[in-house]
Amino acid sequence: MVSAQELSQIVYWHRELPPMQADPVGERTIEADSVRVPGTIDHRYELWDRCKTDLMARAAYRVEQEVARLGGRYAHVFDERIEPKHDFVSGEAWLHGRFNFTLYR
Repeated sequence: MVSAQELSQIVYWHRELPPMQADPVGERTIEADSVRVPGTIDHRYELWDRCKTDLMARAAYRVEQEVARLGGRYAHVFDERIEPKHDFVSGEAWLHGRFNFTLYR
């Protein structure tokens, strides 16, 4: 029996697994950037947390878009690479992420 949460959940992260009846179709990759923040040392932990939360929300949205575009039902994100980016001209910083996932039908 499938729970209501499983019916509404599309993206499964790392140790979470999609329903057993899901059939893997292939692997895909998406990239996403977080909101840009002032690239200062002041409040760097709060800014990192803000960027990380924003990046993960944007990544989840992008994965959901890809699942819909490719005619899938679920995605299992199994790998991510997150790195800080800086624009020294504007004085801004942000996070860039690359997320690998398996598409399921």
